Amino acid sequence: MRELGAVMGGALLAAVMTVGLAGCATPLKDERLRPGVSTGADMVQYYGQPSRVWPEADGGRTLEYATQPFGQTCYMVRLDAQDHFVSSIDALAPAQRERVQPGMTPDQVTRLLGRDRSRVFFSNSGEDVWDWNVPPDMNGYLLRFNVHFKDGVVLRTSYSVVYPDKRFLWD
Repeated sequence: MRELGAVMGGALLAAVMTVGLAGCATPLKDERLRPGVSTGADMVQYYGQPSRVWPEADGGRTLEYATQPFGQTCYMVRLDAQDHFVSSIDALAPAQRERVQPGMTPDQVTRLLGRDRSRVFFSNSGEDVWDWNVPPDMNGYLLRFNVHFKDGVVLRTSYSVVYPDKRFLWD
């Protein structure tokens, strides 16, 4: 059993290291990105294909780089009508999550936060709850941001702390 724990611990460490290294260059902190100069082709070259592309009213587009179901970020890279880089935000940053308000539709929430981690329907309450992994607060446990929908609109938001599963801990 101890050997299994050591193997699982090593695999977990490797996964964490891989995710950590992948986060070193992000659209938020990449010095190669220059507003008005960098292009959509540059974004694809640096970060790969986006998980989704959102058309904008002015002829531009927003490239969504979602990391759910395992990551904690969703970069939205804004390009103008000439396909030049304008700006980049983490759609799962606290200020963005606070923009989710009662009455919003699922499409509005998806456009704001990007791809969700999971969706669960609770028949007793009639709520459809979507969640996103977000960076943990001070306690260090994993954290999820939940959006509760009822009758097709946002009812409320909440947070869930994800405690470690004892099955994956070793002595």
